[in-house]
Amino acid sequence: MFQPNNQFPIKSLAVQESSAMMQVDKNETSLVVEDEMQNGGFAQAESIIFYTKRLQDDLHLIGLKVKQHEENMKLLKSQKNKLEDSILDLQVILGKYHSSTTPTTANDDHSEKETTEKILQHEKSAAGILLQLKTRHGNRAADIPLTKDVVGIVAMLGKVDDDNLSRLLSEYLGLETMLAIVCKTYDGVKALEFYDNEGCINLSSGLHGLASSIGRTLEGRFLVICLENLRPYAGEFVHNDPQRRLDILKPRLPNGECPPGFLGYAVNMINVDSTNLFCLTASGHGLRETLFYSLFSRLQVYKTRVDMVHALPCITDGAISLDGGMIRRTGVFSLGNREEVEVKFPKLSAASGLPDSYLESERQISELKWRKERMLEDMKREQALWDNAKFNFERKKKDFLKFLADSSSYATQHQILGAQSRLTSS
Repeated sequence: MFQPNNQFPIKSLAVQESSAMMQVDKNETSLVVEDEMQNGGFAQAESIIFYTKRLQDDLHLIGLKVKQHEENMKLLKSQKNKLEDSILDLQVILGKYHSSTTPTTANDDHSEKETTEKILQHEKSAAGILLQLKTRHGNRAADIPLTKDVVGIVAMLGKVDDDNLSRLLSEYLGLETMLAIVCKTYDGVKALEFYDNEGCINLSSGLHGLASSIGRTLEGRFLVICLENLRPYAGEFVHNDPQRRLDILKPRLPNGECPPGFLGYAVNMINVDSTNLFCLTASGHGLRETLFYSLFSRLQVYKTRVDMVHALPCITDGAISLDGGMIRRTGVFSLGNREEVEVKFPKLSAASGLPDSYLESERQISELKWRKERMLEDMKREQALWDNAKFNFERKKKDFLKFLADSSSYATQHQILGAQSRLTSS
């Protein structure tokens, strides 16, 4: 009778144990879930904090860049305004000089007028067509995109002291070079002539099209000289010389003496207008050290043939003499009668004998204008960098705000899940 009496307590204990185990399993599962949520939430919170800090740092750095470009623009504008004020002051000084001097007589620029007329006689040449354009449109010709980069024609870009030297130098260069068009950049060269897909010249555009528009036909080849592609003179200039002549060492005979009859270098015997003396190219070079140095290099000038021949041991880049002698280059002599070149350099007029102070003021104006052009280019680049930095700042700011909004939404969801877990466990 004892066995049956023991069965019930045993069954009851088993039921209680099973019930207790179920209760423990439920509590442990709830704790595990909540713990996993806490651990996962902690890792996610760390990730959110890290990424938030990173976005804040990026935003701060871009903001500093925006501020720096803004300060750079303010500085550049201030410097540009100072340059403009300096240019204006110098122009006022030159204006006062002009108002206090007598007008130029009609004969003073006769030689330049004669050179222009000779070029216009070559009406089917590129130089003749360009001068026709200038004659018809005056100063407005410089605003035409086709000619905006054109500096001028070789024959019109320099003057000499006397007719004999003018004839010699013009003969040395030849008519084709005297009529060559000079451009600042290669873009200016490309604007003068266009080609179709087969490589043939497009006669309706460029200088050919311009010729047609004024009733002319451009015939034959023509030279175009690009200043930025020339290798400039790399030495020093004559100290305190308003014409910025090149400081080239005088030739020396084997005995160390300067050859008798040596008058100088042709490149320094060209007088360049003050507006073209300084800073025509982006690198700050004028016509003498680019165009005329390229054309004449170290061409020496002597009084007579006898002097020139005596100096043969120290002639490296050719020579001419005032009585008509000519050596093209070492070992190449040009004999026979002189050739009368139709187009020659104009003679330096009396009106060009301006005081050094005037020439120095014009030189300074040219230099300041060149610096202003470079500064405007710097401002353009700085503005682009500033705009890009502001764009990046706004984009990063949007990313940051979106991330904050998404993080806030995640935190809210995590809090709800945690609350639900706690309610379930209770």
